[in-house]
Amino acid sequence: MYNNILVERKGQIEVITINRPSQLNALNKETIQELNAALVAADQDRGVGVIILTGSGEKAFVAGADIKEFAHFSIAEGGQLAAKGQELLFDLVENLNTPVIAAVNGFALGGGLELAMASHIRIASSNARMGLPEVSLGVIPGYGGTQRLAQLVGKGKANEMVFTAGMIKADEALTWGLVNMVVEQENLLATAEEMAVKILNNSGTAIASAIRSINAGFKDGVNGYETEIEEFGKCFGTADFKEGTGAFLEKRKPNFRG
Repeated sequence: MYNNILVERKGQIEVITINRPSQLNALNKETIQELNAALVAADQDRGVGVIILTGSGEKAFVAGADIKEFAHFSIAEGGQLAAKGQELLFDLVENLNTPVIAAVNGFALGGGLELAMASHIRIASSNARMGLPEVSLGVIPGYGGTQRLAQLVGKGKANEMVFTAGMIKADEALTWGLVNMVVEQENLLATAEEMAVKILNNSGTAIASAIRSINAGFKDGVNGYETEIEEFGKCFGTADFKEGTGAFLEKRKPNFRG
């Protein structure tokens, strides 16, 4: 079905693997389209509660965008490349109703780090290396990198990482809050799945509301507090709210259906 990604279902967890190992899983146009299709399908599937994104092999999560595809682009084509990529993949990931865990298994550079940052949670292997090297090519990050990096690590550290085009190691990424957790490579997917199971214990409809509320705080012209009030109110009309509160009062485990 796909040329550049692998999709595997493990219960309510969908694992999507970017599978271009000879290209260090670089994001080309076709891979972005395939990721879009797989992510939209997973988000619409009521049987999927968590999505895990990772890269094939042990070297790279995603080592960047496929430079040869856009090396000769004009100004207009460059702008369109960024706009389309953000729409199809990076903004899509951030705004999915289904939580996305990035299991960063090696190099996450340029578009690869931007994909990890668009995900809701990031778990890195100890050999992971992260950076935005775009200024070394005479361009800047165009898939949301300048915005999300500053949100996660602060303006000063974001400036340093972007201006120097350097890479940071996994432990430094953890210190700066760029990743949630660092584990050994052999434990990476298992750790991501353990995190997914903890998420799956809770209400999927409430988590989708939480995603919208948290994201609202980072959007210009949007009052995150007002979004939270609206989403909080909507929860009262859901079957999950009735089940969750009923289970609490009856001292039993809830059986959320989403």
